[in-house]
Amino acid sequence: MGKELKTNAMRFLDKNRIDYTVQTYECGEFIDGIHTAQALGQPVEETFKTLVAKGKSGSHYCFLIPVAEELDLKKAAKSVGEKSVELIPVKDITAVTGYVRGGCTPIGMKKQFMTVVHGSAEKLELFHISGGRIGTQIRLSPAELVKAVCGSFADIIMEKPADGQQF
Repeated sequence: MGKELKTNAMRFLDKNRIDYTVQTYECGEFIDGIHTAQALGQPVEETFKTLVAKGKSGSHYCFLIPVAEELDLKKAAKSVGEKSVELIPVKDITAVTGYVRGGCTPIGMKKQFMTVVHGSAEKLELFHISGGRIGTQIRLSPAELVKAVCGSFADIIMEKPADGQQF
């Protein structure tokens, strides 16, 4: 059997002596995070997606939020000290990060961007994020990830209406 192919994310974690486990799933193309969590039998609220945004200043940022949630751009901007941020177009993901859509992770990108993880992860012992390619997830400590990327935790998701109705 061949040697496991490591992604930049895995090499970064190895270099920084951060414990992690890898989970893989069959996937020919991008599927959303909810379906990824279901395919792996992992809790949706412990599975996070990586979103990359560009601020008014021109700087790029990574935001990690639970896969079933939506990023609040105003809260995200405030968390990184910007007046505003907007998500980068899907077509630009590879050029900016070195990763493809569905395989984007805040670790091992071409350049390390300021990273903010939703505060709900701070209470978790472990969580799941992309492993750096489609079909690969990494399970690791949110606290260790934030420490390794010099990131932070903040409330960056949209509030759900109290009555459960959509806006």
